[in-house]
Amino acid sequence: MAGNDLGSLLGGLLGGGKAVGPANLLGALLGTLGSDGGANPLSGLLQQLEDGGLREKTGSWVGTGENQPVSGAEVAQALPTQALDSVAQQAGLSPEEAADQMASVLPEAVDKLTPEGSVPEGSLEDILGRR
Repeated sequence: MAGNDLGSLLGGLLGGGKAVGPANLLGALLGTLGSDGGANPLSGLLQQLEDGGLREKTGSWVGTGENQPVSGAEVAQALPTQALDSVAQQAGLSPEEAADQMASVLPEAVDKLTPEGSVPEGSLEDILGRR
């Protein structure tokens, strides 16, 4: 599934309907991370963020409690530079602007994609299709 398609689905999940702004960026990021052959780019994204020092925050998003906010600077530091640069370039933004926009939707998006308090099995398309 292309990044725009993921962005549209994420936009709907987040109440935006169409692939606009941050949901589209997040869709593009998940598409970029999933291009390495991983079946579930959500797991890959969470692992990248955890490895980048955001384990406590990502745990709050996946868990059933309150979601901790994250800053664009934290997102930028935790993600691979190449992935963030690619997504920013696709959107016509600076990497910092892209990170800020993704930070605004990551807690809610991950929370909604993990309603049972854990990352569901299957591809992202399967997960979004169940929503």
